[in-house]
Amino acid sequence: MSLTDSAAADVAESASLASRRLATLSNPARNEALTALHLALDRNRDTILAANARDVEAATRAAESGNLNHSVLKRLDLSRPGKYDDMLEGILSVRDLADPVGKVTLRTLLDDGLTLERVSCPIGVLLIIFEARPEVIANIAALAIKSGNAAILKGGKESMESFVAIANVVSQALSGSQVPEGSIQLVKTRDAVSSLLAQDSLIDLVIPRGSNDLVRFVKDNTKIPVLGHADGLCSAYVHSDASVDTAVKVVVDSKTDYPAACNSLESLLVHQDVLESVFPAIAKALLDKGVSLRCDEASRSALTRTLPEGQAAHVQAAVDSDYNTEFLDLVLAVKTVPSTNPPSSAVEAAVAHINAHSSKHTDIILTESKEAADLFMNGIDSAGVFWNASTRFADGMRFGFGTEVGISTNKIHSRGPVGLEGLTIYKYLIRGNGHRAGDYHDGDGGRKYTHTSLPISQ
Repeated sequence: MSLTDSAAADVAESASLASRRLATLSNPARNEALTALHLALDRNRDTILAANARDVEAATRAAESGNLNHSVLKRLDLSRPGKYDDMLEGILSVRDLADPVGKVTLRTLLDDGLTLERVSCPIGVLLIIFEARPEVIANIAALAIKSGNAAILKGGKESMESFVAIANVVSQALSGSQVPEGSIQLVKTRDAVSSLLAQDSLIDLVIPRGSNDLVRFVKDNTKIPVLGHADGLCSAYVHSDASVDTAVKVVVDSKTDYPAACNSLESLLVHQDVLESVFPAIAKALLDKGVSLRCDEASRSALTRTLPEGQAAHVQAAVDSDYNTEFLDLVLAVKTVPSTNPPSSAVEAAVAHINAHSSKHTDIILTESKEAADLFMNGIDSAGVFWNASTRFADGMRFGFGTEVGISTNKIHSRGPVGLEGLTIYKYLIRGNGHRAGDYHDGDGGRKYTHTSLPISQ
């Protein structure tokens, strides 16, 4: 069964109507719906995990035959230790956050009896298209309800069994709440994407979560604003004064904690002065974790001289394309940053390389110098820039956002991990008493604006 353009319009229209009612629902009512959702998903854990196991089994066969990327398989599995509980905890974390709707962020007295306010409000209708990650359904449902947005979700074929099981639980849980019907819709038909992307008059924002191909397809085939990122090309720069212990801990965690994640490390820049001191310790720790290193000539020569012969043999020569590749695996590209005088020029060289090759996701510097760190953090044009901290911190839960709808590398509205705040926009409210714009002018009888800032009170 396919979703025709007319059927897609019906889905979008239903979501649009629901979004207007949901936007007026009280915070306690929205929180009660999230509590019901959490309890239902916990109560149906065995059923959902059984469905997910069927997806994983089919995906494993596809990966073994070369028809599915192994990184997709890792993202699909809900039975990984702690993953299901994290999904449940994310719902409660969102529920317990402050209400993001109705926050006053500006108050101005335009004239006596005439006030202006800027107030946060829901975006409206969200279309979320995702691959592999079945927990996205629960995450998005929680974020959408809390922020007063309606959401249309379309899952990928590799997670269909999980998708259907979770969708049924979500629908049943919300049916007993005050959340209006149509607020969360789960589209199961195969070729729905193109039809939904055509509903630019009813859908306000598209959030693709999945492969680079999916994100690029969405961006190329809709007039609806798109929030997301196509790649996670995260880089680390090890400066000349980097601490060995800090660099080893941070780089290894960034690369090996979860290599298939978009916030895992893909490229390592090393200052020339530490090629035979700090870098070998990093390389040894990475190699011990099974990481394959693709090094430029200088870094490879340094490892040949400093590592045991057995380990040095596992270091490969890098090619230019390695610095533009999101491996999503235990592979890391390494490049040397030449020593310069003043040392700040080396930081600038690292910044220039990263800005030229980065996907503007998350990049980090390892240094003991605040001056070098500030130069790097101010110069890098990415959504997240960290000093002596793992790229893996680029995550909504770790930022305290409860959970996230995705990572944005956009430069408008929202950037980085997008939580509740990123799913709201704002409107301007004016309260007057018969005031007329035509009364404000220069000359006789004209009124003057006061434009006086007022205290912000919620």
